[in-house]
Amino acid sequence: MNKIRFGVIGTNNITQWFLNGSKNCDRFSLTAIYSRSKEKALEFGDKYGVTTVFTDLEEMAKSHLIDAVYIASPNALHCEQTILFLNNNKHVLCEKAFASNAKEVNIMIEVAKNNNVILMEAMKTTVLPNFKAIKNNIHKIGKVRKYFSSYCQYSSRYDKYKEGIILNAFNPKLSNGALMDIGVYTIHPMVNLFGKPNSLKASSVMLDSGIDGEGSIIFKYDELEGVVMYSKISNSYLPSEIQGENGSIIIDNIHNFQNVKIVFRDGREEELSIEQLDDDMYYEIEEFINIIQEKKEESQTNTLNNSKIVAELMEETRKQIGLVFPADLK
Repeated sequence: MNKIRFGVIGTNNITQWFLNGSKNCDRFSLTAIYSRSKEKALEFGDKYGVTTVFTDLEEMAKSHLIDAVYIASPNALHCEQTILFLNNNKHVLCEKAFASNAKEVNIMIEVAKNNNVILMEAMKTTVLPNFKAIKNNIHKIGKVRKYFSSYCQYSSRYDKYKEGIILNAFNPKLSNGALMDIGVYTIHPMVNLFGKPNSLKASSVMLDSGIDGEGSIIFKYDELEGVVMYSKISNSYLPSEIQGENGSIIIDNIHNFQNVKIVFRDGREEELSIEQLDDDMYYEIEEFINIIQEKKEESQTNTLNNSKIVAELMEETRKQIGLVFPADLK
């Protein structure tokens, strides 16, 4: 089977995790790496046997050596970089958060459709086997009344922040922060399962840099409520939960869905967990390549409409907590 030739933008940890996942996909071929530093790109490429590197994105986008690109740059750069590659007829798998705001997401979607190339948000959790197991079994818990999701993970970069060193994760100029970095993991599964809520109410703890350190959101649907908590300045050990009238689905970790089960109202339990690869970014790569090779318009799981809805919800959240990015002012 033909391989899809990928270029990657970014030489950070998430790119390494992505490439670890790609090792399980025989239709993936890494052929090019971009970094602002040629030395860093060559050093990174040496780990993966890749000698083609770029320090100019325009040159990379025009290259005949790649069919698709994985974008893992700061959020503020996602829209501009995505458009560049889409306009050069390259398929784009772009990390979450998809873009700085809903306006940028809409532009990205329009450009993808105009060029007849694939665009997908790299939201791994909604293509994991255990998330699919939830979708296949959610009917067993009856009418759903509450979705609760918690992802609170103390960031090692917060220690630097407290020392006066503001790294990318806590820099509003790069469209980052707790909501964009990890809050997005709590929202995407909810939208995938239940669609767009009618309204939301958000609160947050803001840091001196102007970024959100943690937050909570209540989403209102017609017949259920969504409650999410996220933080980069504290840890939580609570599981996430989907509560139905007949039982609840318990999720150990919302960012990887490692263990999921149903606890019925009468105390019975049903294990839903399916064995997943530890290098779980494999599943988003498989989904993306399937779309390309099967000549589909977009993912039926990580739909562009879902990405648009999530972007709108996060933008409304930021309005309520007073978080403005430079990208919002363009």
